[in-house]
Amino acid sequence: MNLNFLIEIIDHQLVRSQNHPLNSTEIIILRGIWQYRTYNQIAIEAGYSPGYFTNVVAPELYHRLSELIGERVNKKNCRTLLEYYAGTQVESTESLIPKELLISPVVDPDKLPDYPSGSISLNSPFYLKRSIIEEKIYQEIRKPGALIRVKAPREMGKTSLLLRIIDYGNRLGYCTVSLNLEQVEHEVVSNLNQFLRWLCANIARQLQFKPMLDEYWDEDMGSKISCTLFLQDYILESIDAPLVLAFDETNRVFEYPRIAKDFLPLLRSWYEETKRLPVWRKLRLLVVHSTDIYVPLDLDQSPFNVGLPIQLNYFTPVEVRELARRYGLDWEDGQEAEQLMAVVEGHPALVHLALYHLNQGKINLSQLIETAANATGIYSHHLQRHWVTLEKQPELVQALYKVFNATEPVYLSPTLTHKLSSMGLIKLSGSEAMAGCELYRQFFTNKEKQHCICTSSPP
Repeated sequence: MNLNFLIEIIDHQLVRSQNHPLNSTEIIILRGIWQYRTYNQIAIEAGYSPGYFTNVVAPELYHRLSELIGERVNKKNCRTLLEYYAGTQVESTESLIPKELLISPVVDPDKLPDYPSGSISLNSPFYLKRSIIEEKIYQEIRKPGALIRVKAPREMGKTSLLLRIIDYGNRLGYCTVSLNLEQVEHEVVSNLNQFLRWLCANIARQLQFKPMLDEYWDEDMGSKISCTLFLQDYILESIDAPLVLAFDETNRVFEYPRIAKDFLPLLRSWYEETKRLPVWRKLRLLVVHSTDIYVPLDLDQSPFNVGLPIQLNYFTPVEVRELARRYGLDWEDGQEAEQLMAVVEGHPALVHLALYHLNQGKINLSQLIETAANATGIYSHHLQRHWVTLEKQPELVQALYKVFNATEPVYLSPTLTHKLSSMGLIKLSGSEAMAGCELYRQFFTNKEKQHCICTSSPP
């Protein structure tokens, strides 16, 4: 049986069962099995670590195939079982898939993609695995006392990645807690004692423990010691498995320097405790943030110069073409991807939004690019949302104009850099700022011109 046809059948049946189709690494493993190669040979030829295929990709692939076929699949029986399964599906599948489309787009024509907004669900075919990054994280999270730091501007895929790290932890049998600091009320995050009580209460709730805060809180010792003892003596001592404790949007506390100067060293102290007390070795800290910290901390107090650093970057042209394929678009020659990236570079949220609208067939790529920065374009809501935020802070607008009108990267104060970078409107070259993408340059340059015309008009 032709392997491409087999993959097509499996993809089709996975989608029909509300599962996501085979991804690129899973297909690499299947092709390697077809050629009777070992995991080491498969991984080396594809440019991956052998451990990643053996410990991460293959177990997940066999689990999904086992659920689809109804029998336990492993490397030894994979080819035999898949050929048999495909043979039972040929009649029904061929009636639905034209033979000239044996290597078809991933998207089921009867199931259009959802409008891209927020994080991407675990079973979505539109999530692009960051294979090398995810492999590093999965290896690190198995280490006692690990600290992992993930940094990227907003809408770059941090929360989608976080969902998968938490899911991986759950599949390992770990306890997992994920806290989004954007959800903390101003009154709470601006008071250290209230903030740490909020933290402990939410850890207990997610682990289905009774809060027990008053039993561990001691005003004489202070809130930092109380919080530490709560985590050590109540949580870590009570669990038998490692604990993944994840903080999303940690940059929220950067806006409260007095809180940041206590909370961030507290995280660092927990990391240091993992080297001293065995019970703390159960802890795996995951800190996700949008920008570099601009609150001054001593080097030996900062959690941002220890652990594993992870930086999320824009999509590459290859990744944009792969994502286009999943949206049902034929961009194999790369020209369309280059045209789109000239406007939005590889900004994940902007790429997803463009491919979604192109998938709908109501606009073509030329029209999309021509109207991208206009009030009638597909990005109008995205751009206007940024403008509403900026209008409330004139100093940010002026800083943005300075960046967009410059021919070279420019220096901004740390506070302005933090705010604009966290919005994704600028990117950094060292400590200097440049436009996040051409779309932003066009839109905000037009806004500046409109402002100049309005202010220069006679009364």
